[in-house]
Parts: sequence; C-alpha cells; structure tokens
Amino acid sequence: MNLYNLIIQDKEAVTLDDVFLEPQNKNQIVQLIKEQKYADELQKYGLPVNNKILLEGSSGCGKTMTAKAIANALDKNIIILNLSNIVSSRIGETSQNIKMIFDKAARERSVLFLDELDQIGKARGSDDKDVGEMRRLVNTLIQLIDYYPENALLLCATNHAEIIDTAIIRRFQLKLQYEMPSKDFLDSFYDSVLLKFPEDLSNIDRKYNISFAEAKDYAFTMVKGRLIERLENQNNTKSI
Repeated sequence: MNLYNLIIQDKEAVTLDDVFLEPQNKNQIVQLIKEQKYADELQKYGLPVNNKILLEGSSGCGKTMTAKAIANALDKNIIILNLSNIVSSRIGETSQNIKMIFDKAARERSVLFLDELDQIGKARGSDDKDVGEMRRLVNTLIQLIDYYPENALLLCATNHAEIIDTAIIRRFQLKLQYEMPSKDFLDSFYDSVLLKFPEDLSNIDRKYNISFAEAKDYAFTMVKGRLIERLENQNNTKSI
C-alpha cells in the first residue's frame, strides 16, 4: 500500500477564530501554541513542552478543525491520517504503515493528526479475534508515541476514549474534552455562519441538540433552498 494514499491532503487555512471552542479548551490550546513557539526557552529551565494531545468527545464538534488551526498558527504542515482507513487484516502491515507515517511527520517536523484513534488503540486483550496481533499493534503505537520527538506535534482524536488502552491514554500530556454545544453556543455559531448572507436568506428556523458540523450543513441547506426559491421567482416574473 502506498504511504501517500493513506494521508488526507488538506490545505484548508483554518485559524483559531474559525473554531468554536469552550473557553477552557481555547485557553489550553493557546498555551500549547505558545509553548511550541517558546520551546527552546522553556527547555533551558528544564520545563517539558507538551507535544502529545488527545482530543476526545462528540463527532462534528471541532476536533479536526482544532488540529488544522494549531498547525496554521505554528506555520507547520499537517499530516492527517484517519486510522479507520489504515487498519489492515494483516496487522504487521498496519504497524509498518503507521511507523512510516510517524517517521515522515517527525522528519518533517509536521503536525501529525491521527483521527479515530480507537480503531487501533483498543485495550489489549479486549478483542477475542487476533488478540496477540492486536496487542503487538497497540505496543507498537505506544512505542511510537513514546519516542515521538519533542520538536514535532502529535494530536489524536477519538469519539470513544473509554475503549482505548489506558497505557496509550497516559502518554498524552494534554486531554481536551469536546461536548455537544449548548443552545447559546450554537446560536453564536449560527450567527457566525449566517452573517455573510442577506436577512431574507439567513432568517431560518434553527435546529438545536446537534453538532457544529450538522448545524453548518443544515444552515447552508436552508439558505440554498431560500436562494433557489428567490431565483425561481425572479425567472417566473421575467417570463410573464
């Protein structure tokens, strides 16, 4: 399998201002970025620089956007790897592929973002099938995380942290929890998304108890429907 076929190429320029974050998460991310920028000075005082971060919680609530924003703030390339795409029936091949991508990210000092960590980070012995092979795969991942260089940044995301091996969880110096947005927070998000549209298009009924990603898709669908209706009315008027 070609290594580069496993990597998601994404050039989207995302800033922290584009990501809707709870204040506590945003404060920790801002400090993380500053730690990376002042790494040499911090290390002169014997202070460790956080470079292994776990983003856990609901899907569509900003984990991938956060990774892109951090890479952008540090002016680094980001390597995005969805682990559900890399798991092979031949576990040894999976281990080799993951090691190659870790090596590439470390060599290039990129931001490495592993999505769906739970796909290979399951607790050792939790799966009756190929228990020995899965255990070796988890051990490989633990070693790669342990030896990942301090001057590179590793971010991992999961919707199911509870099934990940605790030995992997312990490797992360920083763990951020992403929750489904509250009504007020979602209203702020809707306001931001709809700001660029005229009032007759943006005045939509809003849905709640959904993720940011779902809210964005819903809002755009509603706006497109109203715009199409307006265009059809204009065409009908012209044809009379």
